[in-house]
Amino acid sequence: MATEKEIVVSGIRPTGYLHLGNYFGAIRNYVRMQEEFNCYFFVADWHSLTTHPDPKDLPGNVMRVLAENIASGLDPEKVSLYVQSDIPEIAELYLLMNMLAYVGELEKVPTFKDKVRLQPQNVNAGLLTYPVLMSVDILIQRAVKVPVGKDQGQHLEMARNFAQRFNNRYGNLFPEPVAFNYGDNLTRIPSLDGNGKMSKSENELATLYLADTDDQILKKIKKAKTDSGTGVVGSPMPESVANLLDLMKLVSAPDVVKFYEAAWNDQTIRFGDMKGQLGEDMVKFIAPIREKAKDLQNNTDYLKKVIKAGAEKARANAAQTLQEARRLIGIKYY
Repeated sequence: MATEKEIVVSGIRPTGYLHLGNYFGAIRNYVRMQEEFNCYFFVADWHSLTTHPDPKDLPGNVMRVLAENIASGLDPEKVSLYVQSDIPEIAELYLLMNMLAYVGELEKVPTFKDKVRLQPQNVNAGLLTYPVLMSVDILIQRAVKVPVGKDQGQHLEMARNFAQRFNNRYGNLFPEPVAFNYGDNLTRIPSLDGNGKMSKSENELATLYLADTDDQILKKIKKAKTDSGTGVVGSPMPESVANLLDLMKLVSAPDVVKFYEAAWNDQTIRFGDMKGQLGEDMVKFIAPIREKAKDLQNNTDYLKKVIKAGAEKARANAAQTLQEARRLIGIKYY
């Protein structure tokens, strides 16, 4: 007898452009997961409203994120791809879970503290209860696995807490979701300026986006931070050089990586040549994703069919969860 596949849920906000870090840190794992799990992947448009996006931009941003995910390898035939706001059951369970959330614990969430510091003029209730909605995104599908990075660990812990509180108070309904990725080491994509990792918003010139043109890719890599070398054979490799080699390991042939590692070790490295090679290999990697995403964005009828089909599947599962939650709470009068 075939066993039912475990449910995996993950979402992405429709803000900014997807970049190399999103691909290697998340999407590549999603593509692998779609073969082994029952996957629900969504665009978190409600979450984006906390920062008040321009209504004129939101539809295009949602479609672009969907197109880039499909272009990166997600198959709408294998996963449920949907938009958060197409699942009204999420909003009702969010309301119910807010009754089990406490202001004190929400105010202590590090991401809330960061938002208060960065945007003191816009500390809205949605920011405060962001972890509740994020938890509900997971719990509404009764997911058991959630692909998250280290920075999302606390939010997942809160989802586990809400599952426990509900189950203890009303009856067993929600699995306690666990963080899941293939192996312990998530790929961290270094920024080209040597400061941290690539980001959707912080330094566009130091980030390689999946929508970048060939020329933009080559120019950004040409300006990447490097080290002049020490002239001493066997010198320790500085982080800037290691960063370029890490990028090479993702898109270049193994013999090319070995060549430049050896060139550093014997101090014959030519950074202009290294950047040129990395630029060519990066263009070969990103260009097909960019072009496919562009074609998909021009085919809005297809994207609408994808999100409609995804919403139907996601809603069917969410509706069952919500009805059972209502029954357990006692909100069922006929």
